[in-house]
Amino acid sequence: MAVKTDIEIAREAKKRPIQEIGDKLGIPSEHLLPYGHDKAKVGQDFIRSLEGRPDGKLILVTAINPTPAGEGKTTTTVGLGDGLNRIGKKAVVCIREASLGPNFGMKGGAAGGGYAQVVPMEEMNLHFTGDFHAITSAHNLLSAMIDNHIYWGNSLDIDERRIVWRRVMDMNDRALRDIVVSLGGVSNGFPRQTGFDITVASEVMAILCLSRDLEDLQKRLGDIVVAYTRAKAPIYCRDIKADGAMTVLLKDAMQPNIVQTLENNPAFVHGGPFANIAHGCNSVIATQTALKLGEYVVTEAGFGADLGAEKFFDIKCRKAGLKPSAAVIVATVRAMKMNGGVAKADLGVENVSAVEKGCPNLGRHIGNVSSFGVPVVVAINHFFSDTDAEIQAVKDYVAAQGVQAILCKHWAMGSAGIEELAHKVVELAESGVANFAPIYPDDMGLFDKIETIATKIYHAEGVDADKSIREQLKVWEAAGYGHLPVCMAKTQYSFTTDPNVRGAPTGHRIPVREVRLSAGAGFIVAICGEIMTMPGLPKVPSAEVIRLNDAGDVEGLF
Repeated sequence: MAVKTDIEIAREAKKRPIQEIGDKLGIPSEHLLPYGHDKAKVGQDFIRSLEGRPDGKLILVTAINPTPAGEGKTTTTVGLGDGLNRIGKKAVVCIREASLGPNFGMKGGAAGGGYAQVVPMEEMNLHFTGDFHAITSAHNLLSAMIDNHIYWGNSLDIDERRIVWRRVMDMNDRALRDIVVSLGGVSNGFPRQTGFDITVASEVMAILCLSRDLEDLQKRLGDIVVAYTRAKAPIYCRDIKADGAMTVLLKDAMQPNIVQTLENNPAFVHGGPFANIAHGCNSVIATQTALKLGEYVVTEAGFGADLGAEKFFDIKCRKAGLKPSAAVIVATVRAMKMNGGVAKADLGVENVSAVEKGCPNLGRHIGNVSSFGVPVVVAINHFFSDTDAEIQAVKDYVAAQGVQAILCKHWAMGSAGIEELAHKVVELAESGVANFAPIYPDDMGLFDKIETIATKIYHAEGVDADKSIREQLKVWEAAGYGHLPVCMAKTQYSFTTDPNVRGAPTGHRIPVREVRLSAGAGFIVAICGEIMTMPGLPKVPSAEVIRLNDAGDVEGLF
């Protein structure tokens, strides 16, 4: 019998009206702003009314370094949420929205898979409720107002050589990384070099995801440093007087989106920063709202634990005062074999020795997550080609690390295939052993924070950075930004900055080629190796096969 695809399974979903999903969490229908029958935004007045309620328990789902073999972090996040509801817990899923860049590039969607999906899948992976468009528009409004200010006399004395605010779009387009604008004569302004980032790397995206409410949002937008004068004094977004209009554009986008899983359980889908070039977590307002409404909140952080989990702990939890109760690290037998040197074409052949050779990558992530004081369990996301001997090899390795690995079949069986993991998560969360703390204090120097992440999380020997970068960090410290956490922009495929180095390498160093101040979001970005904040499309992008069929349905999105 042919195995159904993710999109075929999603189309068979028996969705309930979104008002019924809201009712499960006690959200009155008048506080839902519907976007059709199956998705809605939750009103700010209702969210404010939740203040003072106790929080549920926060569970992080993270993973090993991604490989072409697949890991299934979002699938496991959704499956675990359904599994917790299955065993009688009131659980809510919190995940990020999908960017059009990877959907039309190479990564695929962000709604889970198999029988552990969030629906409506097609809308989630396309324009959804328009949040990304609002973020893009607000970001580029500021860009336009900066150039307009200069055109009409430049009363703020902006040094055109020191404009640090780039433009964004939600699509992979390497041709826009470095461009020259305002060509064509006097009426078009003053020519200068600039560029584009992808919307998920926008500071506006980070600000929306870290803001508590609309007032906090506008303050953070105003704090954005957009340029410097010839005397090197900072120019802020509020100086350009763009923060108010940007807030207006983001008013609806700031409200969390509620949808449902295939098993009709509630899911908040809000915000979408990438973890390789941004902080990789869904919005604080969605997570905090879910914690007030549910006994358990299952959220994910992007890519492997070295990127997403580290930023979840050191940036999101630090800034929002969150205290995670447990963490799940997702791994697959197939990925262990790839880390052990097996080519993708040979993954279907049993190879226990390759599994054992690849497991140190998983072991390093277990140690890293545990170092934050959060108890860990490993979820082995099952594939049909996995053999009993290979699965046992992973379990034995993980047991030797002092934790448990549980085989999960949620892709094929939904919540019934992940009950054991759900019970284990409850056991860890209820045990009270979590003692969360970030890996560096606020008052540590900025370069020392970068080195701490590189040595403790990436297990590098140290960091290489030009004198100019170290001096820039000192300037920011002197300006009052030394307390900020660091957001590392680095390849997701390796603990090194070389995406081809798998496993658990040692002896490497982390080159930092650029640092950026995100004063509104409240962190410093350190750009490492060859990572780009505007990705390019692959040789054969997914866009080539995405189309409408004769029935008007989308094909090729997965």
